[in-house]
Amino acid sequence: MASRTRGGHRDEPELQPVKFSRLTRRGVLLGLSLSQLLVLAIAALSIVVALYMGGGILLAYAAPICLLCAVLAWVPVGGRKLIEWLPIALRWVSRITGGQLLFRARIVKPRPAGTLALPGDAAPLREYLDPATDAAMIHDPHAQTLTAVLTVTHPAFVLLDPSEQERRVTGWGRVLATCCRSGRIARVQVLERTLPDSGSGLAEWWSEHGRADGSWTSTVYAELIDRAGPAGERHATTLSVALDMRAATRAIRTAGGGMKGAAAVLRQEMTTLSAALRAADLTPSEWAGPGEIAVMLRSAYDPAVAATLERHRDLGRNLATAGPVALTESWQHLHSDSAFHAVLWITEWPRSLVYPGFLAPILLSSGVRRAFSLIATPIRSDQAARDIRKKKTEYISDAHQRQRIGQIEDAQQSAEFEDVLQQEADLTSGHGILRYTGLIAVSAPTLDELEGAVSALEQAAIQASCETRRLVGQQAAAFAAAALPLCRTV
Repeated sequence: MASRTRGGHRDEPELQPVKFSRLTRRGVLLGLSLSQLLVLAIAALSIVVALYMGGGILLAYAAPICLLCAVLAWVPVGGRKLIEWLPIALRWVSRITGGQLLFRARIVKPRPAGTLALPGDAAPLREYLDPATDAAMIHDPHAQTLTAVLTVTHPAFVLLDPSEQERRVTGWGRVLATCCRSGRIARVQVLERTLPDSGSGLAEWWSEHGRADGSWTSTVYAELIDRAGPAGERHATTLSVALDMRAATRAIRTAGGGMKGAAAVLRQEMTTLSAALRAADLTPSEWAGPGEIAVMLRSAYDPAVAATLERHRDLGRNLATAGPVALTESWQHLHSDSAFHAVLWITEWPRSLVYPGFLAPILLSSGVRRAFSLIATPIRSDQAARDIRKKKTEYISDAHQRQRIGQIEDAQQSAEFEDVLQQEADLTSGHGILRYTGLIAVSAPTLDELEGAVSALEQAAIQASCETRRLVGQQAAAFAAAALPLCRTV
């Protein structure tokens, strides 16, 4: 890192602004996506068939088909072309006809041992208790991943001086680079959530420093602390790492095969990640066991019981009953147990230079129950290099094609090509390439309060120079990815 000297003394490193790559909107050909090309090909085919079969009245029959295809390909609704809504709508209809929008916990007929009581796509998840670390590892048999969860504590980033912030940003970059070099990590999820303050801190302080001598004063203090309810909110951060069992097949076989071998390989990654976190001045706790994960899952679906679970550490620590009792999914929101939920997707990160604390308006928003998930997918260096070369070739060929037909190249396309060149330079310098997905799960007791909280988070995202979009037609899967520390994707 560059530093300057002044008066014979070495200055502290300055906080450097950063810029994110844009969400690419380049299509397969001339900015058109594959779905757009398909519907336009259908329109062209209908005209050719009509002309081949004699024209006349057949062209009149083909005209509505061409008009419909043009509308599907070019008319935008909610930031997407109509043809891009078609898969979402079809999946939503299939879920309605299949009765998949409602979930009710089976009370009389329990789930099989080792399975998590989660709805929807998360139902096949299995629990594996690692005997070496007592950590609960979550196995996804469909995605072939094995996930472990770690609680991380850290000082308030916005309260640090700029030089300390820059040092911690550099350390966190080394943590992410470690994940990229492994080649066996499928995803890394950072989950930051707000929780009601249950007053357990007061109870712990009284148990350590209080004098329980049976006096009137001591009895009154103990009763007041015991009756003290939630008095605000606190923030909790977890880091989840998912092992790609397909990429680690050889290592798993060497370690003994099966879940035992996969756990041994994941344990190696967990040790490396813990060491990298400590080097970055982050304080990792012990890897979460079944009880801790059960509390996280139940608190997400039933926020009203979160304070009770925190105060009474022996309740709600069974993964077999940690899911929701009832869940109803709607087009724009989700209703589970004691709260309504909605999930926002960060579609655009800041396009201009910003400092590392740019997410402060979202993370420090008060009075809103929310969970912010940053899901990073590490890309191996060789695969990242191939992807960058492919993108460069496609951008150059598209530029030549536009030049041939006289189409003017806009600033968006030039900026996306510059992002690709910057990624190539970063990869050459030894940095890792990761694909980020930002999700915000908002929860509230009533539907009206939920809409107010969503509006507040949308305004906070604008202050953070981010663009958000409410995910529709997939709220259940999006909530599992945003609010649960299981390295899920949408």
